Amino acid sequence: MDRRTFIASAGAAAGVAAGAAATGVAVPSVASAAGADPARAVLTGAQRLADDGWTALSGHRVGVISNPTGILPDASHIVDSMVASGNVTIAGVFGPEHGFRGSAQAGEAEETTIDPRTGVTVYDAYGAQEAGFMRMFAEADVEVVVFDIQDVGARFYTYIWTMWSAMRAAARMGLRFVVLDRPNPVGGSARGPMLFPGFESGIGQRYIVQQHGMTVGELARFFNGEFLPADAGAPVEDLEVVTMRRWRPDSRYADTGLPWVLPSPNMPTPDTAQVYVGTCVFEGTALSEGRGSTRPFELIGAPYGTYHWADAMNAAGLPGVDFREAYYVPTFSKHVGKVCGGVQLHVTDADAFDPVRTGVAMLVEAKRLYPEAFSWRGGGTSDGFIHKLHGSERLRVMVDAGASADEIVASWQDELREFDQRRQQYLLYRGRR
Repeated sequence: MDRRTFIASAGAAAGVAAGAAATGVAVPSVASAAGADPARAVLTGAQRLADDGWTALSGHRVGVISNPTGILPDASHIVDSMVASGNVTIAGVFGPEHGFRGSAQAGEAEETTIDPRTGVTVYDAYGAQEAGFMRMFAEADVEVVVFDIQDVGARFYTYIWTMWSAMRAAARMGLRFVVLDRPNPVGGSARGPMLFPGFESGIGQRYIVQQHGMTVGELARFFNGEFLPADAGAPVEDLEVVTMRRWRPDSRYADTGLPWVLPSPNMPTPDTAQVYVGTCVFEGTALSEGRGSTRPFELIGAPYGTYHWADAMNAAGLPGVDFREAYYVPTFSKHVGKVCGGVQLHVTDADAFDPVRTGVAMLVEAKRLYPEAFSWRGGGTSDGFIHKLHGSERLRVMVDAGASADEIVASWQDELREFDQRRQQYLLYRGRR
C-alpha cells in the first residue's frame, strides 16, 4: 500500500474528528501565552474601559460590533461584561461574518435573533454596506457605535470592511464611533500589492496593501482621514480609539500574554494568522488552502502534489520558513475526501519571514512544477477570484507568463512605498513600551 492509499483510508476513518478540529470545535477556544508575566501583558482597549466599569459609555444607546474575539483577559465577552456592569445600555449587537457568537462557517452568518445569554438583539451585519448599517442603527436607535474584533492584518480578512461600512454609516448619521484596539498579530510592517480601482469587492473595498501593518484602531484613523471625506461626504466627527498599553508593532502575539480566540473557524492559532497573509492567495487557485484540515493555510496541496514542491521551496532559501512534505485529506471545501500532497509551512524566524513574498514564490513554483494540472479558481478569467485577493490582474498575468517571484515582488514596490509613507501619520504605537 503506497502512502496516498494509506492516507486516504486513514482520512476516511478520521474525517469526522479532523473536520471538528478544522471548524474550531476540538480546538481550545482560548489559549494564552505560556509563562506570560501578567504585569507585562498587553492591556487592550476593551480591558481599559472594563476596568472603569464601562462608564465611558454610560448615558448612551450603544451598538456593539463584535464577535467571539471581543473578550477580556478572563475570557468573558465584552457584551456580557457591559450588561453585567449595569452601566451600559446596549441598543443592539451587530454580528459580522461567522456571527456574533461564532457559529457560522466561512461566507456565512448568524440570523438576526435575541441573544439567549443577555437578551440583547443581535443583528446579522455580514455583508452590510453603508445603507444596511444605517437602517440597522436607526432601527436600534444607536447613538454610539463600538467596534471590538480581533483582526489578522490582511486586506482580504472581512472584519475591517465591516468596520469600514459601519464607519460610513456613522459618518452619515453623525454617530460617535469607538474602536477598542487589539494587537495586529503579524506586526506593524506593510507588505504586498495595492488594491487597484475596479477590483473592489467584499474582501477589499478601498485602496490598501495586502498586509496593511496597522491595528484596527490605526486603520480606522486611516479610513477616516483618507477615504471617508470623499466617500461619505465627511469623516466621522467623533472617532475615538481606545489604545492599548504595552504593545509594540514589532512584537508577536505570543509575546502579548493575551488569550487567542479563533477570529474565524479556519484561524485556529496565531501561527495560522502569520502565514495566512501570504497563503490565502491559494484561495484564488484550484489548490486546497488547507480548509478541512487541522492546519488551514499552513497546509497547501492538491491531489497532484508531490514531494518535489517542498524540495523546490526549501532550495529557494526563503528567509524565516521551512517547508515540509505533507499529505492530508480535506473534510470540506476543495478536494473533499481526496489525498492532497503538498507542503506545510513552518515559520522558523518570525522577524525574517515575509508571508506575501512566500505566497508568491509558492504560486510560481506550483505553476512551474505542475503546468498541466495547475489552474486558477474561475479558470483564470478576468473575473477570477485571484484578482480580488491580489487587487488586480497583475499576479495571475505575471505567473502565467513565467515571471519569477523576484520580478513579481519588485512590480509593486513603488505603490507599497507610497502607501507606507501615507499611513505614518495615523500610527499610534511607534516607540511605545
